[in-house]
Amino acid sequence: MTEFLLYIARSGLYLGVFYAFYLLVMRRTTFFRFNRIAMLAGSAVCVLLPLLRVRHAIMFAAVGPLTMTSVQESTVERAASFPWAMLIFGLYLAGIAFVLAGTVVSAIKIGRLAKKGRATETGGCRTIVMDGELPSFTFGKTIFIGSRDLAENPVIFEHETMHVHCRHYLDLLLFRILQIVWWWNPLLWIMKTELGILHEYEADEGVIKKGIDATQYQFLLVRKAVGEQRFSLASGFQHAQLKNRITMMHKPSSSGWLRLSYLALIPVLAILVYACNSPKRSKAAAPAEVTATAEETDTATVPFGDVEVKPTFNGEDANAFAMWIYEHLTYPEAAKAKGAEGRVLVQFSIMPDGSMENVELLRGVDPDLDAEVLRVVNNCDVKWAPGTQNGEPVKVTFTLPVVFRRH
Repeated sequence: MTEFLLYIARSGLYLGVFYAFYLLVMRRTTFFRFNRIAMLAGSAVCVLLPLLRVRHAIMFAAVGPLTMTSVQESTVERAASFPWAMLIFGLYLAGIAFVLAGTVVSAIKIGRLAKKGRATETGGCRTIVMDGELPSFTFGKTIFIGSRDLAENPVIFEHETMHVHCRHYLDLLLFRILQIVWWWNPLLWIMKTELGILHEYEADEGVIKKGIDATQYQFLLVRKAVGEQRFSLASGFQHAQLKNRITMMHKPSSSGWLRLSYLALIPVLAILVYACNSPKRSKAAAPAEVTATAEETDTATVPFGDVEVKPTFNGEDANAFAMWIYEHLTYPEAAKAKGAEGRVLVQFSIMPDGSMENVELLRGVDPDLDAEVLRVVNNCDVKWAPGTQNGEPVKVTFTLPVVFRRH
C-alpha cells in the first residue's frame, strides 16, 4: 500500500511539473496538434517515470525492533502508531469513487439524451438530431446537434465533424482516466480544460482551412456563446475561452523552434527522478530490525545491507532469527526488581560456513539485560545459510536491537 501511494505521489509530482511547464511556456503557441500530442505523450512518460529506479539500492528490514516485555513474554509487541497510510489510502479511494461516479453520471445523461433524439448518418458520422436549442457537442464518434443548427448553420456540424475526425474523444477518455487516478492533483484538472481548448483550436483551424469565411465563423461563435458545457466526456461548440479562440485565429504561426522548448524538461525531470528515488527497502515481515554498519574494517566482511544474497535462517529471512531470539529470551528477575529497561544492541558475524562468531555488545543498558541478550545469541546452535557476494560465500555483519520494556 505504501509503495503504491509513493508511486501515485511521485507520478503526480512529475505530472504537475510537466503541466506547469506547458502553462508557462507552450500555452500561447499555435502548435495545436503538436501540443496536444506532446501533452498526451508527456503525461504517459510522467506516469511511467516512477517505475524507473536509478539509485543504488541498499536493503534494510523496514520494521520495528524486537521487544521483550516484563508482563507477557509469549508475544511480540509492535510499536503502536496511527495507521496514516491506511487513512490516506482510504481517502484516496474515496476520491476515485467520487470522480468515477461523476463520469458514470455524465455518460448516463448522454445516453438518455441520445434516446430522445433522432439517429441519422450524416457526412460519415453518426448524428443525433435533437429538438430545441441544446448546444451541439460530440461524444465518442457521435455528434449531437439541434435540428435548427443542422439546417441553418452547417458550419456548426462541420466543427463537430472535425472533433470526430481528429479523434478528440480518445484524448478525453485518456485524460479522464488520469483524472480518476490522480484526482487530487489540481493541475490535472486545469490541463483537462487546456486540452479541451486545444481541441477547439484544432477544430476551428480545420474549419477555416476548408474555406469557410473566418469573420462569419467568428460572428457565429459569438452568437452561439450561450449556455455551458454539460457533459465532462464531450467536446462541444461552446463559448468557453471564446476570446482566446478568436485571438488564435488571427495569431501568426509560432516559430517552429519553440517546439524544442520541451527538451528543457529533460534535465528537470531527470533531477526529480533522481531525488525521488530513495534506496529500496525490503518488505516488513516480523518485528526485527537489521541495519548495515560502518564499523567493520575487514575487507572480507560485507554489511548485511550490502551483500548481494542475504543470509537466511531456517530457510527464512533475518526476521526468523529475531523470532527465534525472542522465543528464548527471558526478562531477568533482577532487572525487573530494579526497574531496568531499554534498548540493547548486539552485533555478530555470519561466517561463510553459516556459523555465528564475533558476538559483541554494541550498546547496553543494564548488566542483567545485556547478559541475557548475549547468552541467547551465543547459545544459538542453528546455522545460517551464508550470504554470497559474486557467487561466493562471505562473512556478513548482522546487528540486532532488543528492547526490554516494563509494563
